[in-house]
Amino acid sequence: MISFDQILLFSAASLLLIFTPGPDIIYVLTRGVAQGRTAALAAALGFSLGNIGHTLLAVFGLSAILASSAVAFTAVKVAGGLYLLYLGYKLWTADPSLVLSSQREHQTARLIFRQSVLANLLNPKVAIFFLAFFPQFVRPDQGHPALQMMILGLTFVMLTMLGFGLVAMGAGALNARLSARPSLSAWLHKGAGGILMLLGLRLIWADR
Repeated sequence: MISFDQILLFSAASLLLIFTPGPDIIYVLTRGVAQGRTAALAAALGFSLGNIGHTLLAVFGLSAILASSAVAFTAVKVAGGLYLLYLGYKLWTADPSLVLSSQREHQTARLIFRQSVLANLLNPKVAIFFLAFFPQFVRPDQGHPALQMMILGLTFVMLTMLGFGLVAMGAGALNARLSARPSLSAWLHKGAGGILMLLGLRLIWADR
């Protein structure tokens, strides 16, 4: 069975990585500044739970296929980049003057959650990161490696929820202050959309 010091070491390393600026945390921050706390928390939850899929890919060895096949890696990378471009365009062209009802806000949050899960799963670099990172903390003498990988994966999901949740709350608070100036609302949406599109282009053209 996995040991306490094993979890502790993994958690410390994971938190350092989670708070390192990257496309995922920028995505959550962007959603929060442009659309508020609920949207940011939905994005944070989506990206966090998307990591369950990457954990399963690593456990079953599918991440190794992405790492070894240039064609598979490129196909997933381009699909993920195009999806981010689409999300950025939708945010760029959204009408920021619409005041959402409580029901509409929850519908928007559910949509952002689904979009965030998919955006996370379509990033092959995350899959390869899991394949490279997790085995460093697996100890074969302490039980089945796949079970340890699952436990580490769920731990990473919870830590990501915590870290991204804090970022989402901060971004939401910033949105609340900026929304007091309506003239900034349109620029916030266009800026957020532009950032998502840049992230999409970066994913498409970046090397492995």
